[in-house]
Amino acid sequence: MENGTYFYLMLFENIGYIRYALFSLGFILYCAIVFFNALIILAIFLERTLHQPMYILISCLSVNSVFGTAAFFPRLLADLLSDTHSVTRESCILQAFVIYSYASNENTILMLMAFDRFVAICKPLQYNNIMTPRIVSVLIAISWIYPMLCVGIAGILNARLTMCGNKLWKVYCHNWEIVKLSCANTIVNNVFGFFIVATTVIMPLSFILYSYVKILIICRKSSLEFRRKAYQTCIPHIVILLNFSVALFCEVTLSRVTTLELPIGLSIILSLEFLIVPPILNPLVYGFNFPEIRKKILWIIKASK
Repeated sequence: MENGTYFYLMLFENIGYIRYALFSLGFILYCAIVFFNALIILAIFLERTLHQPMYILISCLSVNSVFGTAAFFPRLLADLLSDTHSVTRESCILQAFVIYSYASNENTILMLMAFDRFVAICKPLQYNNIMTPRIVSVLIAISWIYPMLCVGIAGILNARLTMCGNKLWKVYCHNWEIVKLSCANTIVNNVFGFFIVATTVIMPLSFILYSYVKILIICRKSSLEFRRKAYQTCIPHIVILLNFSVALFCEVTLSRVTTLELPIGLSIILSLEFLIVPPILNPLVYGFNFPEIRKKILWIIKASK
């Protein structure tokens, strides 16, 4: 195997028989993620009264969760049972593309959810004129296409690099780790990487912060009943946002720290948090906190029996 043709995922080395316990845990987690998110998608799709911007955006989060974890869990489970942990360069770049498209999509979808709540609470009389089906469709399309286009360009730039190593200290393919293995000039890759972070992470988070500050100001001037209704719809979004932001921060922090200097268990936990916790927490938060979704989910479960 030529150098640069294959990558080796080194964190799978020497894990012994614990791999079987990790495989069982990973399999259960993946099934739970697919099951809970599928319930959310079905509930919103089947119930016409849920065909509203807020609920459609919630279903987009679930679709994105299934999309991102599909690139991670099957490969992870296969590697846990395998004695060799090599992956072709093309497959590695493809996996990195899907995983980081998922992460970028999550931020842009959360930004749209904040915008929806901002319009609903701060401009209630204009809500139906602003959040029309056509505008919502266009915003959702942009929130998916733009991040995937950026991550795709980053993948193409990475594919053009000359590799001087093939050991990735991750359990999945990671753009920054691939770039660090290159012996070519990576200035373009680094600059474009910062551009992606600025437009798909920093800008969405800034707008989300602005939206919720404005919502808080409006709520402080409003009646107790208005505040109760506003908090009822906003708090689940804030919980999801904080959860994903912390998970993404852990992943970014780990990518800037030499993995060999950290305990292997901590490295794995930090690198996987954004791929495991948000996809399983999102449907649970929305399923339990929104009565309309909860009722439809219970109906689906009863009907399946």
